[in-house]
Amino acid sequence: MLGATDAIFQIAILVMSVVIHEVSHGVAAYLQGDKTAQYAGRLTLNPIPHIDMFGSILLPFLLVITNSPFLIGWAKPVPYNPYNLRNQKWGPAIVGAAGPLSNILVALFFGAVIRIGITQAPSAQLLTFLGVAQHIVFLNLVLAIFNLVPIPPLDGSKVLLSALPARMWHLGQALETYGMLLLLAFIFFASGIVGTISLALFKLITGLYI
Repeated sequence: MLGATDAIFQIAILVMSVVIHEVSHGVAAYLQGDKTAQYAGRLTLNPIPHIDMFGSILLPFLLVITNSPFLIGWAKPVPYNPYNLRNQKWGPAIVGAAGPLSNILVALFFGAVIRIGITQAPSAQLLTFLGVAQHIVFLNLVLAIFNLVPIPPLDGSKVLLSALPARMWHLGQALETYGMLLLLAFIFFASGIVGTISLALFKLITGLYI
C-alpha cells in the first residue's frame, strides 16, 4: 500500500490534469463567443472552483491507497451554452475535443522533457523529477484516450454527434439515451483498450517502458 505522501502526490497530479482538461473546454467555448464559463468563474487554473469532492478527492484516494491498477477521476464540468457558439454544427465538437487535446499537449511537453532529461548526467533530483514527469505523461494520456471514446457523456461523443449527418439523428438520440449504460459496459468489458493505447503512446512519446 502506498504511503499518504505518495497518495497525495498522485492525486495532486490527477487534480491538475483534470483542471487543465476542464478549463480547456471553457476556453474553447469562450473563443467561440460563449462566456458562460467566464461568468461562472471557471476560466482559472486555481483547482478550488473545479474540485468535485468525490471525483477529484475521495475516489482517487481510494484507488491509490488500494494499489488499483488504474487511477481515474474528474472535476466539475465547466458550463457552456452551445447556443452561444458561433459555429453551431462543429462548435460543440471543438469544445469537446479541447479537453483531451489539452491532456495530449501536456503529455507531449513532459515527454519532451523526459527525452532531454535522460540524456543528462543522472542525479537523485533528476531521477525524482523524471519519475514525476512519467506519471504526468501516462495519466494525461489515459485521460485523453478515455475521454475520446465516443460514448456520452464523454467528450468523444460530442465529436461523433457533430459529425453525424442529419439523416442519422436517431442514432445520436439513442446514444444520448443509453449513454450511461454503454459507458458502464465499456468500463467493465473494454476499458483495457485505453490502457493498451496509453502505454503504446507513452513508449512513443518518451522512449521508455513502464
